Amino acid sequence: MKKRSKSGLVPKFREEKLCQEQGYNLIAGIDEVGRGCLAGPVVAAAVILPGIKPGAWSRKIRDSKLLTPEQREDLFPYIHQTAISIGTGVTGSDVIDKYGMTYAVQLAMKIAVERLLPQPDYILIDYFTVPDIALPQKGVQDGDTICFSIACASIVAKVYRDHLMVEWDRKFPGYGFAIHKGYGTKEHITCLRKLGPTPIHRWLFAPLRNVSQLSFDDIQKTVRSEFNET
Repeated sequence: MKKRSKSGLVPKFREEKLCQEQGYNLIAGIDEVGRGCLAGPVVAAAVILPGIKPGAWSRKIRDSKLLTPEQREDLFPYIHQTAISIGTGVTGSDVIDKYGMTYAVQLAMKIAVERLLPQPDYILIDYFTVPDIALPQKGVQDGDTICFSIACASIVAKVYRDHLMVEWDRKFPGYGFAIHKGYGTKEHITCLRKLGPTPIHRWLFAPLRNVSQLSFDDIQKTVRSEFNET
């Protein structure tokens, strides 16, 4: 059987319904963005939605990576208007460098959950669980593509982080943060060679420690290695 492309998957309420059948009412979907960037924070979002798909806009929900920036911006207010509660958590490059990516991601998720009001009964997280969150939880494989609340969280986190990177672009002009959002594009690396790193760049990635020898291929290998290790 031919494997179905993730681009063809539509997020559904299956996981949320399974939780409801077990007696949980307030179910939060959680996802993060920014793990593979060379600069800027990791951002996590937690979203509690009503028990049924709300409105025609819900048919447009996908994993944030499968949407254009314009589509994400269009969906962002609908999610906010409909959600019972939304929380966001941000961990900066200083935390990432000091404690590592896994800690930074899980801390951002914990902060996002703590900011939910009301608090959830159960949480669904893309791929893994977070031991420091003292709530019943499940890591959902491909959660951002198959689980509606996680997909919504991925959109909220992505738009929130993109807006932060636009602000950083104003503070550190010339790096193109508003365009590449801190990812290791060739344009970003060219700017790094020319201008050097900023305080929001992540020294966790070894190539940044020797800016004069930055290589696009080396950067991509390092980012992939760090992503796989976490």
